[in-house]
Amino acid sequence: MTEIRRADVSDAPYIALLGRITFGETFKHLFRDPNDLIEYYERTFSVQKIRHSLQKPNNRFWLALDHGLPMGYAKLKLDSISQLIVHKNVCQLQKIYVLKDFLGKKVGVQLQKHLLEEARASHHEVIWLTVLDTNARAIDFYKKDEFIAVGDTKFDIGKESFGFKVMMKKL
Repeated sequence: MTEIRRADVSDAPYIALLGRITFGETFKHLFRDPNDLIEYYERTFSVQKIRHSLQKPNNRFWLALDHGLPMGYAKLKLDSISQLIVHKNVCQLQKIYVLKDFLGKKVGVQLQKHLLEEARASHHEVIWLTVLDTNARAIDFYKKDEFIAVGDTKFDIGKESFGFKVMMKKL
């Protein structure tokens, strides 16, 4: 049984662990130096960092559980502007991460539904995101929900440089 609920500070260890595992499942093979990946985990997915992020008033997190076990999470950042998005009242879909073994359960769709409902309820007009430009599965996922590509950006982690598509959707 899938349950989606708003996450709170007590969920920080679950989200930190889900972030590390799901990021590794998707990106680990792209790193030549495993230390770069480990440093990224420690900087981005530490329990302390996630706990701090959960406490910020513009951040919203949801946790997906299967029979009580965490299987994914989503993060929405309200009032998050992008140089590529020329609109007021903009928010950002920062993460929808689901463990690989649960991708067939449509958990991402459910998490995104909650996230978009919150974005609309908070009176945002546009939502945007970045997605790895080689991640066809994720790009197709967002296109199915009427996100459109509006530009490209780069992100460096250690010695690696990654290309990302910037996508947006009017709410």
